[in-house]
Amino acid sequence: MNLTSVFQKNIEAYNARVRYIVNKGSTRSSKTYSVLQLLVFIADYSAKPLVISIVSESMPHLKKGCIRDFKEILSAKGYWNENDWNATDKIYKMRNSIIEFFSADNPSKVHGPSRNILYVNECINIDFETYRQLAIRTTETIFLDCNPYFEFWLDEKVLTQDTSTLIHSTYRDNQFLTDAQIKEIESNRNDRDWWQVYGEGLTGSLRGAVIHNWDIVSALPSTYKKRWLGIDFGFTNDPTAIVDIRLSDGELWIDELLYERGYDNMMIADFLNRQNIPRDTPIIADSAEPKSIREIASRGWRIEPAQKGKDSINTGISILNRYTKHITGRSTNIINEYRNYRWQTDEFGNARNIPIDRYNHSIDAQRYVCLNKLLERNTSLSYSVIRGK
Repeated sequence: MNLTSVFQKNIEAYNARVRYIVNKGSTRSSKTYSVLQLLVFIADYSAKPLVISIVSESMPHLKKGCIRDFKEILSAKGYWNENDWNATDKIYKMRNSIIEFFSADNPSKVHGPSRNILYVNECINIDFETYRQLAIRTTETIFLDCNPYFEFWLDEKVLTQDTSTLIHSTYRDNQFLTDAQIKEIESNRNDRDWWQVYGEGLTGSLRGAVIHNWDIVSALPSTYKKRWLGIDFGFTNDPTAIVDIRLSDGELWIDELLYERGYDNMMIADFLNRQNIPRDTPIIADSAEPKSIREIASRGWRIEPAQKGKDSINTGISILNRYTKHITGRSTNIINEYRNYRWQTDEFGNARNIPIDRYNHSIDAQRYVCLNKLLERNTSLSYSVIRGK
């Protein structure tokens, strides 16, 4: 099993019987993977039965993160056994212990039975009261981790305890990163705020957020006034983002349908078909790729190019921010973009009227819908809608 120095620091803290083991660090520092490796080690060698709970803000977040990594870790050790995995309850039996995964938005679990060990992944995304209910039901060790992009209850309520320890890590602590990954991370050195949090793993400040007025909901409304899809094309370096936007009672309800690399135009058309999207649903896509739009339209989809113009980025953002936005809990990439999409700053730290060019793939798809369908335009302006024949 590949172990980093972050794993070593965590096991030392655990053996010292530290109550609160806090991992703050940069992107790709191995903090989450290392804690999961340690929990597997603890369950494997414990002489007594243990209940280990791994918690994050939502089940989609867990599935894409901790659960995927957990399976990879066990498979690498030759331990993974489908018969020991309860896919419904997300519980794995390991020797005489169980490792359970549940989301912080599940009240019956948060207020449920006690456990021996708790691991709260990306604790910055859950509120203090939820954490407190989990903590008081934990008899032994509590692990917490996050990318510290602003100060929150972790700094005030946990790290001030005498029985806590802070493990700081950066991508430099992960010797298993490829040269390409390191180069990608270090290419962002000039973005001072981003580099402080995601490069150096130091606490940032919540400032300059571009998107406002939003919350997280469990599902889209069954009834609505309008429905549109937005597409931002990607392939090798960037993901293709497809969002489902519905207008209901003057508010926007947004769901992430796709956020993946490697999708060509025919794959996108086939994906829309598998999602059972009605063929008359208006789709607005990036006008910079007319060939892509034509190919998808040739498969019978009602797709049109985004009506860009001068300052269309800021205009689209402005329209999007006029509305209260409800994002489904499974839309983990949209949520991540909303939290990280910021205005650029000048050399003195003052915000410029230009957003950063990252964390914006799904947001671009949303902007396209705003520009075509929610912008008040002169009625004489004609729209060029491309339809499949």
